[in-house]
Amino acid sequence: MLIGLLVILIAIWLVLFITKGRFLKTPFERVAAAVSGRQVNVSGDFQLYFAPIDIRFVAEGLTMSNPAWASSPELLTAGRIETRVAPLSLLFGKPRLRWLELADAKIALEWNADHSANTWTFDADAAPLILPRIDRGSLDATAISYRDPQMQLRAALDFASIVSSDAKIDGAVRFTGSGQLRNTPFKLRGALLSPNDTMSRGKNRLALQLDTAHDRIDVGGTLPGLAEIEGVPLEVSARGRNAAELLGIIDIAIPDTRSYRVNAVLVKRGRSYRFTEMAGTFGASDIAGRFIVAAGGPRIHIDADLETRTLDIIDAAPFIGYNPDTLAAHGLQAAAAQTGAAPARLLPNANLRAESLRAFDADVRYTVARLRSKSVPVSDVAATLKLDNGLLTLSPFGFTMARGKVSSDIAIDWRRMPARTRYDIRLGVTPLSQLLSGFGVEESGTNGTIKGRIELVGDGDTLHTSLGSANGRIAFIIPKGTFWTRNVQLAELDIGTFVQKMFEGKLKVPVRINCGLVAFTVRNGAAAADPILIDTTKNVILGRGGFNFASERMDLAFNADGKKFSLLSAQSPVRVGGTFADPSLDVITPELLGRAGAGLGLAVAAFPPAAILAFVDVGDAKSTACAPVLAGARASGQRTTGGKPRDDVGDGNATKPVRKKFLGIF
Repeated sequence: MLIGLLVILIAIWLVLFITKGRFLKTPFERVAAAVSGRQVNVSGDFQLYFAPIDIRFVAEGLTMSNPAWASSPELLTAGRIETRVAPLSLLFGKPRLRWLELADAKIALEWNADHSANTWTFDADAAPLILPRIDRGSLDATAISYRDPQMQLRAALDFASIVSSDAKIDGAVRFTGSGQLRNTPFKLRGALLSPNDTMSRGKNRLALQLDTAHDRIDVGGTLPGLAEIEGVPLEVSARGRNAAELLGIIDIAIPDTRSYRVNAVLVKRGRSYRFTEMAGTFGASDIAGRFIVAAGGPRIHIDADLETRTLDIIDAAPFIGYNPDTLAAHGLQAAAAQTGAAPARLLPNANLRAESLRAFDADVRYTVARLRSKSVPVSDVAATLKLDNGLLTLSPFGFTMARGKVSSDIAIDWRRMPARTRYDIRLGVTPLSQLLSGFGVEESGTNGTIKGRIELVGDGDTLHTSLGSANGRIAFIIPKGTFWTRNVQLAELDIGTFVQKMFEGKLKVPVRINCGLVAFTVRNGAAAADPILIDTTKNVILGRGGFNFASERMDLAFNADGKKFSLLSAQSPVRVGGTFADPSLDVITPELLGRAGAGLGLAVAAFPPAAILAFVDVGDAKSTACAPVLAGARASGQRTTGGKPRDDVGDGNATKPVRKKFLGIF
């Protein structure tokens, strides 16, 4: 029986060797199809025999089909496959290929729409395809394509020719390719830096570089297998001209940035991508922290903790719609014009991409230690941002400005068209000396403070249109404090008191402000003084007029009425006009010219010294009751110290300046 069995085996070996096993092509196709569940065909030469001990397999024109749902009909097409397999390795389930030659091959790897199946796993219970150990190999003109409809990713790779011997590959296995992620095309190149370990199912050191039109991404790391990235830390670095373009590839909308460079460690777990140890720069600012991108729900969700040590004010400009590069190179007005705002406008008219903001959700915590600015000292910025199905909230959002605390809650509802924005901005008690120091006002001798609140609601998809349609109230309260006489008297144009103090050497004697209120009622973007009222120990300063967010024009007049007699008072309305971009200050007003004319008339009619009568202030101003002022009451609620309603502060709709009375004539 043993001899008979041996004779049979020798006969089979001899038949296979003589015929090269070509007659087994059809059985091979049938068995391979049954095992894989795919259609397998060999259109050219086929060989399967023992030579002399190893199993030799040759197939030309081999194709293996993909599942019906795949976009590519074949998983594998190969011009020629030739290999020799160690027979005993098959018995132990660890195939060992002593030799593999693969030429003119194309491999199509693809996921289905819901990620429940792929083309390289042959049935639901089977493990993904694992490469066997290959002692020697040759790879020529081989390409691999990859498609993931859920990530909207397509890629095609071309491998350089590879020749190995004794299970060793000299040098790296390099590849190039191209693809498209969502709507962004890219090119890539990379290498397997440890191909010998990879071929023996060992670790795979991978280096990959992707280039879009304006961005470069480098990925490096050591994978436990050929394409096993699950749970593996990868070093990622990216640089480019605008981080908004990079994140826009996956439909995540952020404000524009200047050129950026950032490094992080990426770990993929399921459909969650965790970026940690992030550090980098954008423009003249730094950024650090961590964030997670989760793609498992109906929309992408971002959870992030970010921090910046120093934020340059130019890099902060995109948060309200300005292009930072234009702002840095050409100034604020040019940056506003670039957004579509009219000439000589400052408020940006850039659309904040509502559709993109409805495409993902976010929970972001962001802190800034210091804002680099020439005018206003800002520090300790802390913002909590939440984006939920198109509803964007910044709450709380606070910072320290000139030693005063600003806290705010801002909500933009992109679920309605146009978007509705609610602004609630609160300024805590802030030293005026610090607040105004950046604008050239001296601090010494000034200990006054200011606090205030802005409450507005507007509709529009841009900052300009939102404020241009806003309704609400703006109010800033000035409690009791002292100011330099020089600053105050010049502001009030009381030349007589100023000259008197100068000759008496008392120019730096502080003037006390009892209370003050600068408030506006805003209707459809138009803000009217309601009221502007500042009470000092010597004067009552009143204001009329307002400004318009839509046209960005201003028409304000300030007038100081003396409480005491002044011989040389040129007090008359000081007008602030023009636009936000080009304001004008008019101190030679028609009222002042009228006084000069009256003085000249008196000089001609009587005698020259009578001209001075036109500039006499009899000091009839009524002192202000500070309680309504400090409560931020509207003009209708203001009172004198005697309790009588004030009739000189308007009704919140006045546009004409207050006229200074002179002896009951003007």
